[in-house]
Amino acid sequence: MSKKDNILIIGAGLCGSLLALRLAQRGYTVNVYESRPDLRTTDISAGRSINLALSDRGLKAMRLAGIEDKVKPLCIPMYGRLMHDVEGNTFPSNYSGREGEFINSISRGELNGLLLTEADKYDNLTIHFNKECKSIDIENNTGNLYDHDSKSKLKVTGDVLFGTDGAGSSLRKAYYLERKFLFSFSQNYLTHGYKELEIPASAEGKHLISKDYLHIWPRGDYMLIALPNLDGSFTVTLFLSYEEGKYNFKNLTSEESIKDFFSTQFPDALALIPNIAEEFFNNPTGALGTVKCSPWHYKNKNVLLGDAAHAIVPFYGQGMNASFEDVTVFDAIMDKHEGDWETIFKVYEKTRKADTDAIADLAIDNYYEMRDHVANPIFKEKRTIEMALEKEFPNDYFSKYSMVTFKEDIPYYTAMTKGRAQDKAILNLIADQKINKNEDLNSIFKKVKQETEAILEDDKIAGLK
Repeated sequence: MSKKDNILIIGAGLCGSLLALRLAQRGYTVNVYESRPDLRTTDISAGRSINLALSDRGLKAMRLAGIEDKVKPLCIPMYGRLMHDVEGNTFPSNYSGREGEFINSISRGELNGLLLTEADKYDNLTIHFNKECKSIDIENNTGNLYDHDSKSKLKVTGDVLFGTDGAGSSLRKAYYLERKFLFSFSQNYLTHGYKELEIPASAEGKHLISKDYLHIWPRGDYMLIALPNLDGSFTVTLFLSYEEGKYNFKNLTSEESIKDFFSTQFPDALALIPNIAEEFFNNPTGALGTVKCSPWHYKNKNVLLGDAAHAIVPFYGQGMNASFEDVTVFDAIMDKHEGDWETIFKVYEKTRKADTDAIADLAIDNYYEMRDHVANPIFKEKRTIEMALEKEFPNDYFSKYSMVTFKEDIPYYTAMTKGRAQDKAILNLIADQKINKNEDLNSIFKKVKQETEAILEDDKIAGLK
C-alpha cells in the first residue's frame, strides 16, 4: 500500500481529529465522518465533561502535530489538589515535589475546535459533520451512515478505516456482531454516576476560589471536584451513587433535599453555586464506565483507537492523554512499518494493550483515593514523604502519580507496577514505624527503595508482574 490509500475515520472527537491531522500531515487522503454538528459553530457540550486535564503525554502528542504553542494558551495550570473539609477548611496537596510540574485544565470544546481548525488547513483532509454512523461492514470497510442534513442514507468506503468514535463505537460493535473472529469485550460501570454544575465567575470575571488547584471535596461515599475555566468560572462535578447510601441520585428529587445535601456536605461550595437546584434538575446524570476489548483490529482493514478501544473513568485525568498517546505510539510504529497496515495494527496493539489496561485499573484506584483516602492521616503522611523525596531526589524518585502524569517516557504498565510497589512500601514502613516524615531523607529513600525492590521481587515470584 502507499500514500494513495484513502483513509476513513469514524468520529471527529479529540482522538479522531488528532489522528486525522497527523495522517494528513503524513500525506494520506483522509475523510472524517462525525455524527454531531461542528462544535465550533454549535454548542453541543451538554451532558459531556467540558473540562479535561491535559498533562505531559497529551502535550507530547501536541508537539508531534506541531501545535503545542497553540494549545498552551488554552490551559490553566493546576499545581495540586486543594481539599475542602465539611467545615470549609482547606489543605493543599501538590502533584509533585519537583519545580515546574503541573497538570492543565483545558476546555474539551476549545481543544477539539483547535484540532479541527488545524485539520481544515490540509487539502487532503475533509471533515463531514452531521453524518451518523449506523453500522460498519468490516470486510469491505464500508460505513453505513445517516446524513442529518439531507435526511438520507449514505455509504462511505475507505482503503483503511479507523474507529475513533468513543465508548459507544460502531466499529467495536461490528466486531462482536459480525462474528468474523474471536473478539473479547467487557464494559463495566461504577455504581456511581456524575452530574456537572458551575461556580460562575465574579462580576469582574475573576475566579472566586484559587485557579491554581483542582478542588476536591472528599466525603467517602461521594465527592465534588472543581476545575477552573478561562472565563473565571469553575466546572463542578458531583460523583454520587445512583441508589446507595443516605444521599443518592435517586432520592435527591426536590429542591429541599438537594440544598440539604449540599448545605451539610459541601457548604462552602453551595455558597458559590447560586442556581444549585435548577442546575441539578436540568443537567443530565452521566454514567462512569470502563471498556476493555481485544483484538483492536481486523486484518489489514480497520482498527480501534482511543475510547473506542479502551474507555476509562476520569479519575486519573488520563482519558484524553491516553487517547492522544495512542496517536503518538501509532505514529512511531508507522515510521517503522509504513505501507504494511496489518503489521502496524498488530504491533500497535501488542505495544499498547497492557498500558491501556493499566491506566484503566489505575483510574479506578484513584476514584477511591480521591473520594476517601486523600483525607486519611496515613495517606497524608505518605504524600508528605513522597513530595519530600521528589524535591530532594528529583532525578531518582518518582511517585506513582508522577510516573503516570509527568513521565511520558514511562509506559503506564511500568508506572502501575512500580508505583503500586512504592505505595505499599511507604505505607508498610509508616505502619511499622520504620520511617516518619521527620526522618533524614537519605535514610527514608534507601529504606523505600529496598522495600520497593523486595515487593517487586515477591510479585514477580508470585506471578503478579
